[in-house]
Amino acid sequence: MEKQPRLLASQLLLKNSLFEVSLNRVLLTWKEIATKKKRVSGGIHHPFKVAGPRSAAAALAWIASLCRVNWMAHNLASEFFFMSWLTFFITSHGTSHGVSVSEILAVRELDVDCGTKDDGRWQKMPQKSTEAYPYAFTVSYVERAWQHRWRCSDVTFHCLEGALCQQWVQTIREQLTALTSRPKHLLVYINPYGGKQQGERIYEQKVAPLFTLASISTHVIVTEHANHARDHLRTEAELKKYDGVVCVGGDGMFSEMVHGLVSRTQRDNGVDQNSPEEKLVPCTLRIGIIPAGSTDCICYATVGINDPVTSALHIIVGDAQPMDVCSVHHNNTFLRYSVSLLGYGFYGDMLADSERKRWMGPARYDFSGFKTFLTHHYYEGTVSFLPATDILGTPRDKTRCRAGCFICQHNGQLYSEDAPEICETDPDVSDSEYKGGWRVIRGKFLAINAASMSCACPRSPKGLSPAAHLADGTTDLILVRKCSRFNFLRHLLRHTSKYDQFDMTFVEVHRVRRFRFTPRYCQSDSELDLRENGKRLFSQICRDHPACSCSPAYSSWNCDGEILPHAAIEVGVHCQLIKLFVRGIEEQPVFEDLPSPCVV
Repeated sequence: MEKQPRLLASQLLLKNSLFEVSLNRVLLTWKEIATKKKRVSGGIHHPFKVAGPRSAAAALAWIASLCRVNWMAHNLASEFFFMSWLTFFITSHGTSHGVSVSEILAVRELDVDCGTKDDGRWQKMPQKSTEAYPYAFTVSYVERAWQHRWRCSDVTFHCLEGALCQQWVQTIREQLTALTSRPKHLLVYINPYGGKQQGERIYEQKVAPLFTLASISTHVIVTEHANHARDHLRTEAELKKYDGVVCVGGDGMFSEMVHGLVSRTQRDNGVDQNSPEEKLVPCTLRIGIIPAGSTDCICYATVGINDPVTSALHIIVGDAQPMDVCSVHHNNTFLRYSVSLLGYGFYGDMLADSERKRWMGPARYDFSGFKTFLTHHYYEGTVSFLPATDILGTPRDKTRCRAGCFICQHNGQLYSEDAPEICETDPDVSDSEYKGGWRVIRGKFLAINAASMSCACPRSPKGLSPAAHLADGTTDLILVRKCSRFNFLRHLLRHTSKYDQFDMTFVEVHRVRRFRFTPRYCQSDSELDLRENGKRLFSQICRDHPACSCSPAYSSWNCDGEILPHAAIEVGVHCQLIKLFVRGIEEQPVFEDLPSPCVV
């Protein structure tokens, strides 16, 4: 990487110690000037500061961490990872500090005489500093904390001359203005009823002050009913006035935003959403999520943590991460969009049962999950899918989708001459066949899941499909065949551990671009409507299963927490249809291997 020319370099006072402060177009750095006098103040807390090695073992661990990050930069060919490694290397010697210009939130000149900042907040100024260095400015920047959390930190420099202080403030502001990816105007929707009904409080106390600090103007709408945000985005919102839309709520609120924005984009471009084969137009506006719901799976799988401050800071710095979206159709009629999970069988039954127990709050998911596990229903049907044979990666590899993901940057594509051909036979699976490139599987399933992302959450840190990618144009189709309760429990428990949850004879996973599902009892009835044909199907299943006489013939589809009205569906993946104000989960500087439960 070429060395960036310095824009400014000065000797400034920081906590009673002189520092050589330098600014270029990439980094703001400050290094303490060696003097004979002992430093008066303590060390400076800083996002990339790492203590030097104090023993042989610590030295080896420190060198290993540097090599690991350097390996990532080389192999992933990612500028982001290389910059992180460079900053980490520069600042790991104890007295050198730095922050990327792209992660500076704001800069403001201080009125030392009054002891206040220009935004009205009070700050006590050191007496010795103000005597010799009467002018000061504060830089607010992103500080990385534990477990992918981001925080806003301040560093205050003192200058000898007012002109020099103003020059620093003006130059840093010019660099921030040049960052065109940062939003200036946002449309914000707040769901006051989601999760613990803390959406408004979270926004006003934790998010709004950060937006004000970064000079971001907002238009806030507190939703009054279900689908308020969706309908407003579809029809009334003047989208050209904004650089992005933000929702304060859970996954349901995010789904509303996606439906409203995608539908509006297709309508404006004359695209028919009811056609499963139609190529959808990507949305230009980015979507931000401030987590305030019950699960916040989207945040956890794209940022690594459900934290409102972290999500707000990602929005401020203007991060952008493309995401795939699945469209769900029934008989050439559009039903819904899905960005995380489509689940039939276990997850569909669990959602349907939990909807009848909303009075229990978030605890209803645990109760319904346990009840659904005990009922142990299986469902017969046919799954047809178009395998993604021309892509990098498989659902069972060890590659994880992280910030600067090489696979997502290339849409998962291989060169055409490298694409493997589809086999005409599969000796391992007797109930499968190939028709025109599509693979067809018939059987009895406890669960059919399609994961467009890892679907990680606090209870399942690796998710339903740990190797799923956010923007490679595919979804991971997971088929769990009929098995004993004990074996199914083993499969579920592996979602919470580090072991391969697909390494079981009754589980198979495929990376696909499209798939269809038809329940057994409606293979000749393409007009299946669950509500109208329920009685007919119930009587049919009782005749075919006299032993139980009450097992249902069909389940419900769980589409990102919403129940679909049809069991027979067709699903297609639209590559990078939307963009989020995130950068993906960042790799930690030092490898963290958390303890996990023993394999069952």
